[in-house]
Amino acid sequence: MTRGRDTSRDGFENKVEQFLFTNFKFFWDFVQQFDFLHRWLNKLLINYVVYKLPPRPHPFSTRSPYTSWESLTDRLWTGRHLPPAPEFNQEEKLPSLDDLAVLFKKRDGKTIFSEKSTLLFPYWVQWFTDGFLRVDPENRLKNTSNHEIDLSPVYGLKRSTTEKLRSKQGGKLKSQIINGEEYPPFLYADPKNNIFKEEFEGIYVPLRRVQEEVPAEKKSNFFAMGVERANVQIGYVMLNTLCLREHNRLCDLLAENYPDWDDERLFQTARNILVVTILKIVVEEYVNHITPYHFDVIADPTPFSHESWMRTNWMTVEFSLVYRWHSALPEELIYDGQTIPMESTLWSNDLLYNRGLGALFNEASSQPGCQIGLFNTADFLLPVELASINWGRQTQMASYNDYRENINHPRLTNFDQITGDVEAQRLLKQLYGEVENVEFYVGLYAEDPRKNSVIPLLIERLIAIDAFSVVLTNPLLAPRVFNENTFSPVGWQEIQKTQTLSDLVHRNVPDHHQRYRVTFDRSA
Repeated sequence: MTRGRDTSRDGFENKVEQFLFTNFKFFWDFVQQFDFLHRWLNKLLINYVVYKLPPRPHPFSTRSPYTSWESLTDRLWTGRHLPPAPEFNQEEKLPSLDDLAVLFKKRDGKTIFSEKSTLLFPYWVQWFTDGFLRVDPENRLKNTSNHEIDLSPVYGLKRSTTEKLRSKQGGKLKSQIINGEEYPPFLYADPKNNIFKEEFEGIYVPLRRVQEEVPAEKKSNFFAMGVERANVQIGYVMLNTLCLREHNRLCDLLAENYPDWDDERLFQTARNILVVTILKIVVEEYVNHITPYHFDVIADPTPFSHESWMRTNWMTVEFSLVYRWHSALPEELIYDGQTIPMESTLWSNDLLYNRGLGALFNEASSQPGCQIGLFNTADFLLPVELASINWGRQTQMASYNDYRENINHPRLTNFDQITGDVEAQRLLKQLYGEVENVEFYVGLYAEDPRKNSVIPLLIERLIAIDAFSVVLTNPLLAPRVFNENTFSPVGWQEIQKTQTLSDLVHRNVPDHHQRYRVTFDRSA
């Protein structure tokens, strides 16, 4: 079904770049032994990547098809890199959504597992991105986040939500102990009638489909957390629980060292420390896992304060669509030695507290995730893939080729330049006729995966551009903020000593001497 992809339209500069960073491991290992060289190259590489697209502010948003004061300032709307393309999105010119399902459905029911990623990887992706890539259900052209990486799944989107989650004692978040471990408190007083506990009334508007479709026995196990989707899947709940424990641990540490601090200062400082710790893990573990490069980027914000891309964050339609990695989730997983359907991990928090946090991180890190791309989406997620394509049409996205050109990649002229998979080429031609007609979302996931990379090339390019320019522009990383005065000397030390997600897990499980496998990488 597969033959070599035609690389003639990859572009000379892109080929050279790929060759340099995926070869000469001995050289990259050598230069990374010297801190000043590592940081200097880190700055060069990040700037090289981010400047592949013009920096913010974007001239366009979903507010209007032209530039206006509101499109430049009203962040209730979603940004966009390219203007809308209504002529491309004419309904009669595009294949039906139902016809496109064949591109995502598994061939003969067979799953293609990732050679690189564990199941923990897609768990992290969903949890991390859900804090800022948030579509307003009442108007899908809008974003309900503040466009910052602020751990809103943990702390809430609004101050009123945060206040309901706080214990108001020692800076901590409310919690409960189940089977000797700390978890968020339960949310519902009467799950059958969709009534929250009095202390959580008005915390957020619950999802209508959850109220109508999720059984009361599952809702009785829902935790009170920052956003309405936070109980959606066991991986999401694992990471929220981990952050709650780390926040409360930091509060104890700060209170011990600064006994004159009040509840408010303890809470705010612990929150700042945790946000920056997660940002560090995003860059130094998660981003480095995604790429096939031998150079490891580091979360060093200090060299970039005068760069033109250091602008206020504004999430884009494109960023949202490149982050829909539904195919990374398998149909089944191993839970407590038994094979269970992945669908059964939806809205099922009892799976977490019946096993414990460390055990579930170990299990998620000991089984593979799936390859991201066509012909690999679980049946229960196929409607989500089609909804993503439809959202691209609603926002009148430009074509796949337009976006290639936008990041200085030559336009493709044939389907075998997208993928070497003969069946994929045939279906794409049958559905679209010409490469110029291929939609952005479909083209992204039709590309062949590269050796030792988690994602296809165009997704990687767009992720890298937005990821660095979103992470490193966080207010907590600004030159006058990113220091001991903001985080305290003790908090600063906690940030510096945290290198991986594994560090975070192992200081927040009951038996600190028990070693759990916590990694995105199957070979680790």
